[in-house]
Amino acid sequence: MRIEYDRDTCIGMFQCVAEWDGFEADEDEGKAILVDGEEREENTVVREIPDDAELDAKFAARACPVDAIAVYDDDERIIP
Repeated sequence: MRIEYDRDTCIGMFQCVAEWDGFEADEDEGKAILVDGEEREENTVVREIPDDAELDAKFAARACPVDAIAVYDDDERIIP
């Protein structure tokens, strides 16, 4: 399972940070940071989700008010 985060879409509400420690707040930029993420495309960061963090990562994606976070199981998008 992997998570994809679109930094351009992020509006800095940091609800994802409250749901999962895989995100941190960048107060200077007003955007979240996907910890240990790899930038695949400009402003799109991807990371594999550890098995023990799948539920928290899903909550983080669901909590995002602008759908800047997507969760994939293999290549199928499951959230949002």
